[in-house]
Amino acid sequence: MSSPSLIAVRDDSYMSSSGPRAGGPTSRRSFSPAQKLAHLAAYDAAIKDHEGGAYLRTEGLYSSQITEWRKLRDAGVLAGKKPGEKIGRLTPEQAEIARLRRQLSKTEQRLETTGVALEIMSKMHELLESLSKSSRDETPRALP
Repeated sequence: MSSPSLIAVRDDSYMSSSGPRAGGPTSRRSFSPAQKLAHLAAYDAAIKDHEGGAYLRTEGLYSSQITEWRKLRDAGVLAGKKPGEKIGRLTPEQAEIARLRRQLSKTEQRLETTGVALEIMSKMHELLESLSKSSRDETPRALP
């Protein structure tokens, strides 16, 4: 004899009406180059608002996809592709171009930060010099 719980599990109509694969396996999602570029732009905007993770969750994307799409974008592979056109692996030259573009971007950010820091330090130096000069110009008061 079988128990009632085993009968319910064995009933195909019961299992097919619910569960994670109730409708059968789903096909893998694919994105056109334009969609990839749009997702990259939206994700970069979301990062500025500290909402990158939320964007990935709402769109059902993985950070690894964003990383791969950035490499493709930086190598120039996504530009000029038609919807449905296959995008293969990067050639060694394209990978090097992408790496150098990322390096250039980071270097430009550091340069900008350094420029701002030097400007602040210059203004601080001027302020300290003016304070020093004003303190030297004041005559000490004699005690009565």
